[in-house]
Amino acid sequence: MEGRTPNSLANAIEDLVHVVSQLRDPIKGCPWDLEQNHFSLIPYLLEEAYEVADAIREGTDKELEEELGDLLLQIVLHAQIAKEKNKFSLEEIAKNITKKLIRRHPHVFGDIEAATPDEVNKNWELIKYSEKSTMSSSSPISDLLRKKVRSLPAIQGAMEISKKTAKAGFEWDSIEGVWQKVNEELNELREALNKKNHTNAEEELGDLFFSLINIARWCDLNPEEGLKGTNKRFLERFTYVESSVKGNISDQTIDELQELWKAAKEMLPINNSN
Repeated sequence: MEGRTPNSLANAIEDLVHVVSQLRDPIKGCPWDLEQNHFSLIPYLLEEAYEVADAIREGTDKELEEELGDLLLQIVLHAQIAKEKNKFSLEEIAKNITKKLIRRHPHVFGDIEAATPDEVNKNWELIKYSEKSTMSSSSPISDLLRKKVRSLPAIQGAMEISKKTAKAGFEWDSIEGVWQKVNEELNELREALNKKNHTNAEEELGDLFFSLINIARWCDLNPEEGLKGTNKRFLERFTYVESSVKGNISDQTIDELQELWKAAKEMLPINNSN
């Protein structure tokens, strides 16, 4: 790999592909890498994607650069596994996404007008709709959403369903209707728990989450960011509690811990939240 022109994107990608192919070499490769397949790599792919998001929110440019590299490695690994089975290659992946970008941006590469983000999104959805050939389906919106959300995290998938179905007209007249639904689902969850029906309780919990996500959509809130903020605040406050008792949480009474928690909230306020 010596002797190549430095700072060459093509050479850098080629070097990465070469290293990954060596890791997957049946004779001299790495036992761990050789054992992997598309399914076994799913947890690592998701983990790296979340670490990229975390680096964007909390990290430095250097951390983001490193995490993007880890994510790129996952993509190259999947491409290498597919290539070994004569399915597709990294080159085909790149060519196909390039074609898709050009096809879905006629306002840049064609003669379609789209002066605002809303107009771009509208064109994007129309093009995707025509590509999927669901016009003859009796449930085109469901067909598109079912395929789209199956690979998304549950919160993101629920928000996508909520937005798309509301846009199609399946919507409450006011936010009061959404609040009524939240209260209804909360009562049904309580009832299922009182009956000790675990399966039904889990279903009702999901219904309650979905209703709260509808509240988030109505109020233009990001539930993922909201929950991440809660996680961060909780850990900061719990750190204060834990440090106050030198790590001996189990030796304290619940009343003592509650007092420390109140003190943590007063000392570590964030955006005046509770």
